[in-house]
Amino acid sequence: MNARSTGQHPARYPGAAAGEPTLDSWQEAPHNRWAFARLGELLPTAAVSRRDPATPAEPVVRLDALATRLPDLEQRLEETCTDAFLVLRGTEVVAEYYRAGFAPDDRHLLMSVSKSLCGTVVGALVDEGRIDPAQPVTEYVPELAGSVYDGPSVLQVLDMQISIDYNEDYVDPASEVQTHGRSAGWRTRRHGDPADTYEFLTTLRGDGSTGEFQYCSANTDVLAWIVERVTGLRYVEALSTYLWAKLDADRDATITVDTTGFGFAHGGVSCTARDLARVGRMMLDGGVAPGGRVVSEDWVRRVLAGGSHEAMTDKGFTNTFPDGSYTRQWWCTGNERGNVSGIGIHGQNLWLDPLTDSVIVKLSSWPDPDTEHWHRLQNGILLDVSRALDAV
Repeated sequence: MNARSTGQHPARYPGAAAGEPTLDSWQEAPHNRWAFARLGELLPTAAVSRRDPATPAEPVVRLDALATRLPDLEQRLEETCTDAFLVLRGTEVVAEYYRAGFAPDDRHLLMSVSKSLCGTVVGALVDEGRIDPAQPVTEYVPELAGSVYDGPSVLQVLDMQISIDYNEDYVDPASEVQTHGRSAGWRTRRHGDPADTYEFLTTLRGDGSTGEFQYCSANTDVLAWIVERVTGLRYVEALSTYLWAKLDADRDATITVDTTGFGFAHGGVSCTARDLARVGRMMLDGGVAPGGRVVSEDWVRRVLAGGSHEAMTDKGFTNTFPDGSYTRQWWCTGNERGNVSGIGIHGQNLWLDPLTDSVIVKLSSWPDPDTEHWHRLQNGILLDVSRALDAV
């Protein structure tokens, strides 16, 4: 019996009742057998570093392969608040940069690059026939009946082509994206906020129209809810089963969870730059990873081909990429190189350059979440590095 048939959210561990363990019950048997090994899902935790904190990691600068064509690359990385930068061509790391205090094996928050990971998990389940993109969302999550998701298809959620009353202004306390974050534990809760992410998603409304792009982080968490329903797994477990465990990753990834244990699919994943590059490598390898096939060649082909540029309404994106589009939780430039990217606020990028069979990872900490200025600088670096790879 899975979560779809019971109508309940997946338990934190097999055999646990929905919602258990809680802050009041985690120390009691039988919950302690699970909680003592996974306390970070219940309480804030801090890492005890294996490196002496008094001697932070030295910067790593290995950019020689690109220096002839891009002599100012290191300066540009510094100016765009880069924490980690990596260029993987084929299976060879041809360039790396890590700022002082951030080591190559440190994990970094991906923000909305997390969306592309979720889209990949959905793709794996579409390939298995467990999700039909043409079916309405409520076929899988009936709790969303009466919400803005009552009617749209799974594919329209994947491509973010639903008109939703959802303000994605990250600095506006009254915005839905901030309420979303509070419900997921990313901000201090306010009176009247939904209790958790599941409840928040049921509150969303809109005019019901579809067919035009509207970037909305809630869509990805709806996809993760669908993943839970068709697999009977918590999203964090499905992300491991269908993607991370197949990558031969150096380190576990992490994901933030709300009070129910639901993973923050749209922005909560953290991992190393090298491990994120493995996701890009899998895509350029037609959906195959060291641990086996992740998604079908057809799924990858559809991502790399891009979505509907007629549906694209994001002028900030099309000002740079006039033929740009968004499909299956990836940004598609539509340019002559066929560049496709997972993008996250504050400067996170997983950039695919099919012409040179290369992956570029740039993890940053811009002072602003999402401005034209920072995107122009970031896109300039990614495009220039892609062109420089033509001669490497």
